[in-house]
Amino acid sequence: MAENQEVASSEGKPAAEMYPKKILEYMEGFLISKTVFSSCELGVFDVLLAAERPLSAEEISQAIGASLDGTERLLAACAGLQLLNTHRDNGQVCYSNTEQASVYLTRSSPVSLYQSIQYSSRTIYLCWHYLTDAVREGRNQYEKAFGVSSNDLFQALYRSDEEMVKFMQLMNSIWNICGKDVVTAFDLSPFKIICDLGGCSGALAKQCTSAYPECTVTIFDLPKVVCTSREHFVTEASQRITFHEGDFFKDSLPEADLYILARILHDWTDERCIELLTRVYNACKPGGAVLLVEALLHEDGSGPVTVQLYSLNMLVQTEGRERTAAQYAALLTASGFTGTQHRLTGKIYDAVLGHKET
Repeated sequence: MAENQEVASSEGKPAAEMYPKKILEYMEGFLISKTVFSSCELGVFDVLLAAERPLSAEEISQAIGASLDGTERLLAACAGLQLLNTHRDNGQVCYSNTEQASVYLTRSSPVSLYQSIQYSSRTIYLCWHYLTDAVREGRNQYEKAFGVSSNDLFQALYRSDEEMVKFMQLMNSIWNICGKDVVTAFDLSPFKIICDLGGCSGALAKQCTSAYPECTVTIFDLPKVVCTSREHFVTEASQRITFHEGDFFKDSLPEADLYILARILHDWTDERCIELLTRVYNACKPGGAVLLVEALLHEDGSGPVTVQLYSLNMLVQTEGRERTAAQYAALLTASGFTGTQHRLTGKIYDAVLGHKET
């Protein structure tokens, strides 16, 4: 009812007399992001999880080593954003995590977004400071943001061992949440030998071996990524997951029934995508397939807005863009694949499947 009244009261008014609520919310959107980023970085949600009871602002400020005034303001904002619950005890306000904060914002949770949030705060957020330059120049902004050359995309992405681990932790957290949906969007059980190109932390490979007990997965990635994945992410207990070191643009690809390219093609231009997919087609067994995992735009490009924003992020960070299902199908067709289908998962990432004829 209130919304209807608001609309009715604006009808017939000049735009200058309307209250620009949506525009003001957009202007201040970064304030919300940084509130979440800083709360995670300071460990607010971790402290509340460990306490197992509501805590006062003073108790939290002491636990995170921050000023009482700053902590009170941060906690109030988190409560306003519905990330914290408030409790009143003898006139004192105490705080506890909401269920979603405990599940997704604490470091110890198996589906935590903490590492993804850290990467967003310390890398993506800094790149977006130069969005205007990226739009003007049509290229990524690593040189301005971090003082590193972007001529080699992954040298820029992995500009230090610490940054590489952060990126891999980001991928790990995303596939822990979305991985099952994308690997089960199609029935992949006929494909026993799978190669995950750019498989990074191995989180998606683990989802594959969990969903399809008869398959084996080879993670193909750069030598230093493979080394880090073995050290931090894939244990010896994952017996159906193996590694193959190499550069997928330069080195021979292992033969497989199915190749998975998850969040790979959106990094690259159409020409580079066709170059890579042609290499995949040539290595693929007859009757095999390729699974693309990407955030799909509507066919007219009108949304979803999250994917439109991701496409801007590709401009700021990479050489690529987000695409429609038809655009990915065209890339697959140009590389020799046929019978392309796509499935929407209802989450961030969707699936596109192309086949190699027998």
